[in-house]
Amino acid sequence: MPQSSFEIIKAAIQFKGPERMPVRMGCFKCDDTIWIPRPSADRIENGVKIDEWGCVWEQSELKNMGQVTGHPLADISEHWKVKVPDYSENWRYEDCEAIFKTAENNEKYTQVGIFMVLFERMHSLAGFENTLAGLLADKANAEALADKIAAAHICLVRNYQERFGKRLHSFSMSDDWGTQQAAFISMDLWYDFFFPRYKKIFDAMREGGQDVWVHSCGKVNEIIQGYIDSGVNVVNLQQPRALGIEEIGRRYRGKISFESLADIQATLPKAKRDLIAQDADDLAKHWMSPKGGFIFSDYGDGEAIGTSSETKIIMYEEFSRISEEIYGKPLPMPVLLSG
Repeated sequence: MPQSSFEIIKAAIQFKGPERMPVRMGCFKCDDTIWIPRPSADRIENGVKIDEWGCVWEQSELKNMGQVTGHPLADISEHWKVKVPDYSENWRYEDCEAIFKTAENNEKYTQVGIFMVLFERMHSLAGFENTLAGLLADKANAEALADKIAAAHICLVRNYQERFGKRLHSFSMSDDWGTQQAAFISMDLWYDFFFPRYKKIFDAMREGGQDVWVHSCGKVNEIIQGYIDSGVNVVNLQQPRALGIEEIGRRYRGKISFESLADIQATLPKAKRDLIAQDADDLAKHWMSPKGGFIFSDYGDGEAIGTSSETKIIMYEEFSRISEEIYGKPLPMPVLLSG
């Protein structure tokens, strides 16, 4: 009997042999997962976006998600000024039931996203330099801010669990941790300060029966071990060339599942099939196994990285080839949308 989308994802994460490579390419209507709504209290004032934590966002002339340019806190010591979103409000969950029913009718793997789960939220609130300085020079106030953020997101987790239980299969979150050369901080500091707070958040997720997915950009080679130690099931890495495909495979294959694609900086913008095919082959050799451990996914904003739909089709074809080589079955047929 064919595996459902839910079974394919779980088999990959648990290294139990999916019948094909799991896929998350909603642009082609090929997605084994489905996002459950997470409405926020973001607002627009005088044409400027202010998120529900009070951070002011700005966009350049280039199409992308923008960045925080207005920080609510002048200094990390002002953590007491942060107004934490109230994640117990019922309106936040009103649209979820219909999506859960759609997911269950189609046997999809369900997921809720948490944007800026800890470190990114700290520096969006207090500023990047202030946050880094505070970790060393004002640890007590840094801890107070971090604990407030962690508690808020654990509250969010508990509210989804109390309302929907194990119908929710996973939480996915973002925290970018690296430059092109290394992580922003030492691993000693990361384990001392961030590890216990990540583990507390991830433990809350796992206690409710959800898998833990984390995205992180940059050269985060050492931090992947921290994610493994703190209970992460899947790490989303979109710059495999910057990380070093062979090194990451040697160190971590079989210990955590990877969610990835052709490199969004070194490969996709060049739009060359041979480079995309080489990424697919190298990821297959070093990150994947017949037991699982890999999910093929999209970078959601192709325009921001200079990648066309035609290039994405080439990538889809190459990873479908790999799926057939490893598992004996290609990816589902993509639906090509006009325009």
